[in-house]
Amino acid sequence: MPTRHGGLLRTTDVARRSGYSAEQVRKLERSGVLPAAQRTPSGYRVYGQQHLDCALAYRALAAGAGPAEAARIVRTAHSGSLADLLTLVDAAHARLDTQRRDLAAARTAAAAIAAEPIDAVRPSDAMTVSELADALGVRPSTLRHWDAAGLVTPGRAAPGNARRYSPADVRDARIVHQLRHAGYRIDALRELLPGLRGSGRWSDVLAGLEAREDAIHRRSRALLGAGAHLDAVLMARDPVPRPAPPSAAGPR
Repeated sequence: MPTRHGGLLRTTDVARRSGYSAEQVRKLERSGVLPAAQRTPSGYRVYGQQHLDCALAYRALAAGAGPAEAARIVRTAHSGSLADLLTLVDAAHARLDTQRRDLAAARTAAAAIAAEPIDAVRPSDAMTVSELADALGVRPSTLRHWDAAGLVTPGRAAPGNARRYSPADVRDARIVHQLRHAGYRIDALRELLPGLRGSGRWSDVLAGLEAREDAIHRRSRALLGAGAHLDAVLMARDPVPRPAPPSAAGPR
């Protein structure tokens, strides 16, 4: 089976060059991420450069878009249409772009909310579960979940009475809503919010948001790296003549 380098690869060769184990390479083939290998007369698998490019593309895409989406993209690269492949790759980049925009919006909004003064609180300023849910655009069950998780714990006039969210509770709920939208998990927020309420450690929130931004950058860089391997897979499957470079001598 010829390759663009004219050589054949064993399972161990593909494993070593892609960073996987030999068993992982065989699993990638069985799942269709790698095209089916040829077999020698004695039954051993024989791979080519296209298989290695598929393995390398999958590894980068798994870091950038997750294993399931990576498998879908690589299968499409070696056996699907170009239009479908471009649609999948564009969608993966678009999801990261949306997450990056949401993160920037959450950083701006949460900082502004945390800095808002709460003065001259009156009983009439409190909100019910339904009122706050409507204001945030979430379900009342979401607020009850945050209460049970210890994120936003409103007071009650008496045991068994309905929840009443003070202005401070409303502020906490708004911050939680923005940070949840940016990808913060419940456990991380449970550790973060008490310190933010007590000492105003907004730097902790910013550090967490920066860490999430770094993760998005790494995923985006992984998708960028996958592009060269995907292009190599396409070229091996459906070579396209490349135009000759312009002559160095120039026009006569």
